[in-house]
Amino acid sequence: MSQFLAQAHEAREASIALAGASRATKDRALAAMADALIANQAPILAANGLDVQLARTAGVTEALIDRLSLDAARLAAMADGLRDLAALSDPVGEVIRGWNLPNGVHIDQVRVPIGVIGIIYEARPNVTADAAGICLKSGNAVLLRGSSSAFNANQAIVAALREGLAACGIDPRAIALVAGGREVTDEMMKARGLVDLLIPRGGASLIDAVVRTSQVPVIETGTGNCHLFVDASADQSMAIDIIINAKTQRPSVCNALETLLIHRSIAETFLPRVTGALRQAGVTLHGDAAVGALDPTIALHPENGWDDEWLSLDLRLALVSDVSEAISFIRQHTSGHSETIITNDLAARQRFITEVDAACVMINTSSRFVDGGQFGFGAEIGISTQKLHARGPMALPEMTTTKYVVTGDGQVRA
Repeated sequence: MSQFLAQAHEAREASIALAGASRATKDRALAAMADALIANQAPILAANGLDVQLARTAGVTEALIDRLSLDAARLAAMADGLRDLAALSDPVGEVIRGWNLPNGVHIDQVRVPIGVIGIIYEARPNVTADAAGICLKSGNAVLLRGSSSAFNANQAIVAALREGLAACGIDPRAIALVAGGREVTDEMMKARGLVDLLIPRGGASLIDAVVRTSQVPVIETGTGNCHLFVDASADQSMAIDIIINAKTQRPSVCNALETLLIHRSIAETFLPRVTGALRQAGVTLHGDAAVGALDPTIALHPENGWDDEWLSLDLRLALVSDVSEAISFIRQHTSGHSETIITNDLAARQRFITEVDAACVMINTSSRFVDGGQFGFGAEIGISTQKLHARGPMALPEMTTTKYVVTGDGQVRA
């Protein structure tokens, strides 16, 4: 039996006991896991330092270095995320709906853990703690398949988290770090019956490979090719503030702005204002032909280059004639993550809400709010861009399924 299959069997065993754990037990474990992260700060940051050094030697981009890097503040935020989860309601056992049949039989639809969840993700070691915490609180065991670039930090983080579990009497095998090459990822995708759900997080190539290949059910967490449309009626000063925040507050993440659409009727006055602010913030601009005609210093963007994430301080700009053209443009290029309109026109606002097909639609606010913590969910497992079961930031309820509990007192079907 391979190391992964042994871990999967152990996780399956651990998940059975964990499914019946009380909220108090799970919350104590989350607090202990948070304390263990802080207590093990030195070895975790040392391991992360080694990962960052190896990544720099390999010539990894600064955007990926940012995703990979930990410091004391980020580690403290990881611990705080676990403590925040402890303060949230436990979804397990929640009765979603209940009713009586005419014959006196009572039916409840109840939230229950999914079982064993596999997370396949790239670079960001904070995902290790977030995913483990969410799976624990929702009663699931978790198999964590992080990227090789973060292996040392992930190993140190998981050791600390398991230390916290063991201190509270929970089987530490409920959290496991899966090691190995591509063959291990293939094993995870074929482990139907051992792994109940796979969640890939990372670049488009990783997500696409898992979605196309996996024999295990998958929740797709898509990339974030996020657009923002500045309507003719927009408050332009507010629009600039939102654009700068959405693009520059943390450009290497999936809810950062990647394409800016501007209504043609305001472009002559608004374009110089917004490009000046963006350049001052260090953003490199790329535009369509119409934008280039107004500002020849903006590099012409290729026609086939509107579908990808930048994950850097780069931004595409295009002009559109009205909200209809903006919606059409977004529907053609969106990854289904988060789309924004800045407008004071109620009709334009409603059309955008109704016709834009994305997990999150933002009205006069930054797409950087598309985050489980910002939504009040606590740490998130990812942002789903699919349409079944879970969509948008996935937190505790999305990590459960349901079962029907049917109670009678002797009724039989005629």
